[in-house]
This record gives sequence, C-alpha cells and structure tokens, in this order.
Amino acid sequence: MLALLGFITIAVVLVLIMTKRASTIVALMVVPIVTALIGGAGGKVGTFIVNGVKSISPTAAMFIFAVLFFGILSDAGMFDPVIRGILKTVGRDPLKITIAAAVLAMLVHLDGSGVVTFSIVIPAMLPLFTQLKMDNRVLATVVALAAGTMNMVPWGGPTIRAATALNAPITEVFNPMMFAQVAGLVTVLVIAYFLGRKEKSRLDLTVDGSAVLTEQTLTEEQQKLRRPKLFWFNVILTVVALFVMIKAWQTPTTVFMVAFAIALIVNYPSPKMQSERINAHAKSALLMASVLFAAGVFTGIMKESTMLAEMAKAAAAVVPASLGAHFPLLIGLVAMPLSLLFDPDSFYFGIMPVLAATASTFGVESVDVARAAITGQMTLGFPISPLTPATLLLVGLAGIDLGDHQKFTFKWAWLVSLVMLAVAILTGAIPF
Repeated sequence: MLALLGFITIAVVLVLIMTKRASTIVALMVVPIVTALIGGAGGKVGTFIVNGVKSISPTAAMFIFAVLFFGILSDAGMFDPVIRGILKTVGRDPLKITIAAAVLAMLVHLDGSGVVTFSIVIPAMLPLFTQLKMDNRVLATVVALAAGTMNMVPWGGPTIRAATALNAPITEVFNPMMFAQVAGLVTVLVIAYFLGRKEKSRLDLTVDGSAVLTEQTLTEEQQKLRRPKLFWFNVILTVVALFVMIKAWQTPTTVFMVAFAIALIVNYPSPKMQSERINAHAKSALLMASVLFAAGVFTGIMKESTMLAEMAKAAAAVVPASLGAHFPLLIGLVAMPLSLLFDPDSFYFGIMPVLAATASTFGVESVDVARAAITGQMTLGFPISPLTPATLLLVGLAGIDLGDHQKFTFKWAWLVSLVMLAVAILTGAIPF
C-alpha cells in the first residue's frame, strides 16, 4: 500500500511539474501531504514536514548567501578585467576566440546561474563571431559545455538538489568529484580547440592579430556600482572562501554568510546601497530557497512515512542482482540524456531518491548515486534541455534554432559527461 502510494506521489508530482499544471513548490508540498493522509499518517504529517524542512535548512541558507555573494562581486565588477583581457588578446583568430568563449563562460559561471552566464558571455562574444562570419552554433556549444561543467559547483542547482534530496552534506557529494570536474573542464577546452580550429580552416582567415571589440558597454547604473580599486580584494576573498569551503574547515553556509557580509561591507559601506544590492538579488535567491524548503516537505514526508523505503523494496524486487551493484554507473551513463526528459526538480526530488533507496538495498551508498547523477543530469544537460529557461535564452541570444543547437551540442555534452564519469570511477568517487 505505502509503496503504491509512493509511486503515485512521484508520478503525480512529475506530471504536475512537467505539464506546468502546478508550480514546483505547490506540487512538492501538496501532493505528498495528500497521499500521506490517505496512507493513514494523520497528525504525524506536521512532524514529517518540520523534520524535512529542518534537514535542508543549512542548504537553503547556503544557496541564499552564495547567490548574494556572487551577485555583489558581479556588481562590483570583479569579472570585468577578465572579460576585457580576454577580448583584447583573442584578436581575429577563430581558434583563440572559440577557446576564449569557453574560458569566459567558465569564469562567469562561478555564480552557478545559466541565465547570468549566457547574458554576459553571448553578447560579449557574438560580435566577434558575426564579424568573422563564424558559426554561431560553435559559440552556443562551447559556452553551453563550459557552463554545464561548471554547474557542478557546490552551490550549483544540481549539486544542491542532489544533496538536499538525499539529506547529505554538500561537501560529501562534491569534494570527491573535483578531479572529475577538472577533467570535464579540460575536455571542454579540447573540444573548443577542435571546433575553433575547424572554424579557422573553414573560413581560411589570415590572422592579423588586430583586436576586435575590446570594451564592454556598461549602463550608468552599472558604472556607479563598479569598484575597480577593490578587484584584488574581491578575488582574494573569493579564493579564500572557496578554499575554506572545499577544505571543510567551516560549513558552506558559514563560509558564504561571512564572505557575503565582508564583500557587502567593503564594496558598499553605505547602508542604503547595501539594502539596494540585497534587494537586487533577493528574488532569485529566495525563489530557489522556496523550492528547497518545499523539497524538504516532500523528502520529509516520503522518508518518515516509510513510503520511500517501501518503494525501494518493491523496486529492488524486480532489479536483477547482477545490475544492482552497478547502479551508479548505469545512472551516470544516462544522466546527461535524461536532462531532455526531466527538469531538475522532477529528477532530483522525484526520481533520484527512489534510485538511491533502491541502490542501498544492494549495498550501494546513496551519495554514490548523487555523484553519478551530477556528471550529466542538468549539469552538461541543462544548456540543451528545453525544460530549462536558460537554454531558450542561450539559443535566443546566439540567434540559432533550438533543434540545431541540440543536434550540434548533444554529442559533445554527452562526451564530457562520460569523461567525468570515467574519471570519477578511476579516482574512486563512484564505485564501478
């Protein structure tokens, strides 16, 4: 009975989210409450909800302050010298331009936002591609691959969702995957080199080294917010914050709280400007935090009502024992393509807990399933998925068709995902 209710709960949540009949927040909260009451939980539902919300509170807090922190750094112009330097050095060489687009996307995507990355990188690089008559699909591909690989960062959507859904520390999910992510980024640069060289050969250009577009156009408001004299302070603050977090000397929540406070005070000492900067980034921070708290309701009810455990038992009964031990590998192999079928909330909050619980019956750690999933599901997969608004923004800014982008990018995205999976297996982050 409970297993059936669990599968019904997940099915209804997926249908509501994917058909947009209900918002993610509403679906994650209302559906499990109703099925738990049907299952006889009664007055215990409130306790399930509170326990679930408590379990993800640190993650939600970390996400809020990470968004605010990187938002402040972006406002202060920490990325501006990097962008100007890249544009000044690429000249008219298609090979250098393509690699520069990938590098720039990697740096800008430190904030974990696809919308921000595409909004900055595509307008900065598109005039170069247009002037040299380069293929805009190449621009969209290398930017997508770079942003997708960087999306694995601890404050990125997939990693946060994976840790939240399994109630696991983010550092436990991410830290063993650092070598895999580095391998993915190197692979992206190799692909950018290959595509850039191919473009250079196709266009048969004589490279004269002259620069094209070396300045960014900033609005008057953006100019007022820039703090060029604090560039190195902001860089050092960022490096120290990330180092402390990766070394697990402090919790990610504490790191970003303190780093945000320091960045805000130093860059914008005026209380009025501090309030304005917080308000400017509050919407995106609180929206995702709301989804995380709703996910806490979902996972709290599913776990403590024992629906999840019963579902795992039912699933384990039909999975061949020979495949059970290889669950993470199987998930990693299809993680990227699954981004075309499931949006991040549906997969990480609906599908992955069941996969993890099923894997646990074969002696596989649930965190291994999470690591396998983030090698592709809404990391490499998000910039080609029609289920993410950022993808539509990417193709819109690049001036290409979504179908053309998917056909051109799919094989490269899957390749990078598989490289990360292989490195994760070789380094022991994911069991074979």
